Amino acid sequence: MKDCKDEEIVPRDVKARAIELVEGHKHLTLGINKMPKKYQITIHRKRLQEAAAFISQVKVVFKDNNEKYFEFIQVMMDFKNKKTDTLGVFEMVIKVFKGHTDLLLEFNSFMPAGSLLSKQASLVPLYHDHKQVHQLVIKDAFLNKVKLVFQDNMEIYFKFLQVINDHKAQGIDIRGVVAIVKELFKGHKNLILGFNAFLPKEYKIKLITFKLHGKRVKKVAENGELPWDVLDIISKTLDIDDHFEFACVCKNWRAFHKMYWRSAFEEPLVVHKSSYVNKSYSFTSISNQKDYQSNMINYYWHFAYSGSSSGYLIMTGNNNSFMLINPFTRRKKVINTSTFKVKFSYFAYHVLLAFRKGSDEEFVLLALCKSSNSLHVYQSRNVDWVTCSEMGYPWTTIVDFVVLHNTIYVVTDKGNIGVLNLNSVNIEFIEMQSSILSLTSSSRLRLVSCDGQLFVVHTKPKVVFNVYKVDFSTMNYVELENLGDIALFYAPGGNYYALSNPNIWGYERNSVYSIDHSTRKCTVYLGDDHKLPEYTYYDNRLQAPPPPNERPSLLDWYFRDLHYEVDYDL
Repeated sequence: MKDCKDEEIVPRDVKARAIELVEGHKHLTLGINKMPKKYQITIHRKRLQEAAAFISQVKVVFKDNNEKYFEFIQVMMDFKNKKTDTLGVFEMVIKVFKGHTDLLLEFNSFMPAGSLLSKQASLVPLYHDHKQVHQLVIKDAFLNKVKLVFQDNMEIYFKFLQVINDHKAQGIDIRGVVAIVKELFKGHKNLILGFNAFLPKEYKIKLITFKLHGKRVKKVAENGELPWDVLDIISKTLDIDDHFEFACVCKNWRAFHKMYWRSAFEEPLVVHKSSYVNKSYSFTSISNQKDYQSNMINYYWHFAYSGSSSGYLIMTGNNNSFMLINPFTRRKKVINTSTFKVKFSYFAYHVLLAFRKGSDEEFVLLALCKSSNSLHVYQSRNVDWVTCSEMGYPWTTIVDFVVLHNTIYVVTDKGNIGVLNLNSVNIEFIEMQSSILSLTSSSRLRLVSCDGQLFVVHTKPKVVFNVYKVDFSTMNYVELENLGDIALFYAPGGNYYALSNPNIWGYERNSVYSIDHSTRKCTVYLGDDHKLPEYTYYDNRLQAPPPPNERPSLLDWYFRDLHYEVDYDL
């Protein structure tokens, strides 16, 4: 390779010398085929014969289950036709060959080096979830790390491999594996922590603790670090609260944890407050079908839920206060008030939390009381509330608000758009050149900001679903034919959220995802290039509320990354 780089030999000579060097090592033969196609080393005919023999072996194994055999053949055809990649192949093969470790290991020899497990890296029996392909690849990396640590004492490394092989052959149970490995890895905490990633929860090796100056201290290597790929596997098994507890395990967890939160939960989650019996909160990813629990939030189950904004759950307490909690940062804010009586009931307020631009501490909270139509504005810089009704614009009621371009916009029940001036706590209404059509007393208007644009959603129960874009260049409402690359998310509290490029997170464009409070189901409405989704909106206000102990679970959409900022100078 160096001679070729220095132009002392040409690629043709590289091919000739490489064939000689790697003869008999098929993985290396495949691995060096990064050269121009005409110089690549082709697989020997004998290799093709081996592949044919393997397929025949698969057919024999599944002679009583032809469906499995044909499923394997289909996987291979999809790979040949580039309908799936290497990881996709291995994921399907694991499923097809489940319970046939010999076939899985044999299949490894036909794949590019490094793509799958080597025969030595057969840790599959220790980990009982075969769905995540990358977990298998990590096991190979872990074995390499063990080999590196014991490079001067390879006897320990081979004993470790023997233990794994004995377990695979069912000659030793998992408790015996844990006992032996604990002794082999004695004094190597990083290896123990890495090995724990492959063990069921009840069999994980516990680290020794001791007391120092009256304080309980975990005896771990303070400067120890785990590979980020291992941390990635660990993070997927933890609930929200566990991510904070795991910070003491290794030095680089905090850096990983910070980046993980930044990217892992950008998709919308459903926040679920259970019924009276269970008294718990959870967060659900619809696209991944995964639940995340938070015991920290459960402590505040008795607070009345109002909504979520800027990553915070906003609730009211029976002590005339608002409680703001971010479960993913564990930040909590308590806002007391003596200006007005806080209404203690579910969805009594429509809320918005926005932070001052460039600050994580200074913030504004808007709370619209749905029963009195009063808008309450709290600013942390003044530590004070201002209560407003009608806001100086006769015969109108504020029904919604949203942040766009660091400015808070409001909309009234008559379709008037205004801007909230935070310095004077006054609303300055905009003179529009057109109006929203078909407004009646049963109409409901909501604001949505997305992709730097302001939208107004107009609904009537079971009748109308229209969406208008506010064109600030002409000061007109422009009725949309479809939502384009935007998905709307409706919550029982009467709120709409928006997500651009929803396909990234497994959601459909030009769609509405609506949570039905009574059935606790999410209904998806889809449109096409020529029309909006045929969305049927039901007004929950028309339904009589059930008794407190019989209330259904409360649901809302939660956008953790939707962080609103306002600029006082605008």
